[in-house]
Amino acid sequence: MQLTFPPDAAEQQLVDRITALAEGFREQAAYHDEHAEIPTAALTALHDVGLDAAALPRYAGGTGLSYLAFGAIVRILARADPSIATIWTMHAGAGVGLAELTREAAGSFFADEFLAGKRFANALSEPASGNRFLNPQHEAVPVEGNWTLSGAKRFVSGVEIADYLLVNALVDQKPTFFAVVPDETVSIVPIWDTLGLRATRSQLLSFDDTVLRAEYRGRAPGQGEFEIIPAGLPAISLGIADAALAALVEQATTREILGAPLSHQQWVQHEVADAEIRLAAAHSLYERGLWEADNAVPSFFGTFVRAKYLANKVAVDVAQLGVRIGGGSGYLKRSPIQRHLRDAQAGQLMAYSTEVIATEVGKQVLGVDAGVS
Repeated sequence: MQLTFPPDAAEQQLVDRITALAEGFREQAAYHDEHAEIPTAALTALHDVGLDAAALPRYAGGTGLSYLAFGAIVRILARADPSIATIWTMHAGAGVGLAELTREAAGSFFADEFLAGKRFANALSEPASGNRFLNPQHEAVPVEGNWTLSGAKRFVSGVEIADYLLVNALVDQKPTFFAVVPDETVSIVPIWDTLGLRATRSQLLSFDDTVLRAEYRGRAPGQGEFEIIPAGLPAISLGIADAALAALVEQATTREILGAPLSHQQWVQHEVADAEIRLAAAHSLYERGLWEADNAVPSFFGTFVRAKYLANKVAVDVAQLGVRIGGGSGYLKRSPIQRHLRDAQAGQLMAYSTEVIATEVGKQVLGVDAGVS
């Protein structure tokens, strides 16, 4: 993928290296999906080419990465294997987040651990909190200068290989963030078996009086920090949509109906045109958000939210069209089309879900008071 506005030579080199790696990731995606196996070798390879260091801002000891390059990289990874893109995005979000949120205390320690290749995972979402993952319901209990946490966190991607968790809980009724080193008080609840993004192994965790250490306490997220997860989620769905479109084009051009390729059917041409144009629009909206973020335009977060909504919707629509065009052969387990369909569904469920986004954006457009249901 060629960077656009404006290209940076070092970042373009990183994008090119990851593009080369992604081809191998794509070839192994079906295997990791079928076996629900975390692609640890791929994650190590990404670290070794300098992606983790690039994701960490310069002020935290990394080499820094523009939002433009970040978005390009996540899309490349998601087109090859969205489970890799998801695990890495959550890992980077937790690692960079802890380096930033604990900057006044243990931030340099977590930055060094992130640069050294240690694994991080986000453990923020609770079964009872829905999309409000930044507003936990669990209360931290004070104990001997620290706190303890009991409760559950769900959809923790890559937790089985994580050295550190980013966890939040209520301290004096305020959302507070901590780093947690998994120990015997943190256990995996054996109910995991997802429909899509199976190689993320996004587990449900149980905390049983887990110590939240005071020196690992962080402040609330603030302005000026690298918004990895909000910037990454639209890119994951866009990469899935790109892969789904490529798969359906291959099916349409190689599958024959009545002596001619299916691509000659007018209904296919019309449906593909609509899908491609909507996907291009989603990419454009996302790139606008990347530009706004790189240029500190205050509206960038809202643009990312809207881009996620559109990308989620388009990914599902393109994947469903792929099943229609692929016909029976696209419904077979060996076909990538069915995997794209399963993976596309996950984006709509990730916070903020499309329903929550639609509600918030609709209220803004209509001028409905946020406090009135």
